[in-house]
Amino acid sequence: MKILITGGAGFLGSHLVERLLGEGHEVIVFDNLLTGRAENVAHHFGNERFTFVKQNVTEYLHVTGGLDAVMHFASPASPVDYLELPIQTLKVGSLGTHKALGLAKEKQARFLLASTSEVYGDPQVHPQPEDYWGHVNPVGPRGVYDEAKRFAEAMTMAYHRYHGVDTRIVRIFNTYGPRMRPNDGRVVSNFIVQALKGEPLTAYGDGQQTRSFCYVSDLVDGICRLLMHPAEKDGTAEDIHLPVNIGNPGEFTVLELAKKVIELTGSKSKIEYKSLPIDDPKVRQPDNTRAAHLLGWQPVVSLDAGLRETIKYFRSVV
Repeated sequence: MKILITGGAGFLGSHLVERLLGEGHEVIVFDNLLTGRAENVAHHFGNERFTFVKQNVTEYLHVTGGLDAVMHFASPASPVDYLELPIQTLKVGSLGTHKALGLAKEKQARFLLASTSEVYGDPQVHPQPEDYWGHVNPVGPRGVYDEAKRFAEAMTMAYHRYHGVDTRIVRIFNTYGPRMRPNDGRVVSNFIVQALKGEPLTAYGDGQQTRSFCYVSDLVDGICRLLMHPAEKDGTAEDIHLPVNIGNPGEFTVLELAKKVIELTGSKSKIEYKSLPIDDPKVRQPDNTRAAHLLGWQPVVSLDAGLRETIKYFRSVV
């Protein structure tokens, strides 16, 4: 297949590039490097099946020749990024999604949207199934990311229903692994960098809020299964176009994560507490029933095993 990945130089996008090239596909990456990094994909330069284009996906998108799939992963995706880049985040979720869908329609290509568990906001249903509509503050500081993704989902379903585009939507839960940016503000990278530097680990609130952490290889496997799943199979023709949660259902408090990181790094760091950010979700855990039924997918990497690999990566970059 010939596959375009927007945001393909980012943390998740670059792992997808690796997987798809390894399976023999041709991959084109569009990335303006706002939060992505060229070094994430530089080792593919010279591969005749790989093309990198520095491109803002909110502008006109063009690809010469045919295209089999468009995977829309462009977006700031951590609180630090989308709070510093609120308008860019809204634009890539709205205009960028519209442009990417238009390209998929033009090329009669399959379209996969990278959405997020943030569409559930600070959830009142736990764990979160895909048919839960969420509890989001549209005018709060986090709303720029939450609502950008909710709009992107609505736009994707409109293109499927109105234009007949073969679409997929993945709702991604907290993911971690090599190639995370040391300063991206996500809790796993924050804790590991702080522990390796011997600094206090910063927990917000009382540290009892929960998250479910999915190692990047598990996430990429689920996304690829969703992308490659036929539009019609065993009577699931419509289900495959609806959102699918991909995440690890193992639920840990932030405090439990901090203690694990200190143990696995051998750090002497302490834990310090700061006030909870506005609209910070109290709980987060995926209901993976749909992914298991449709895709036969479940995560296999434990938190300890994934953290060891991630710590090994961060030791080489900080």
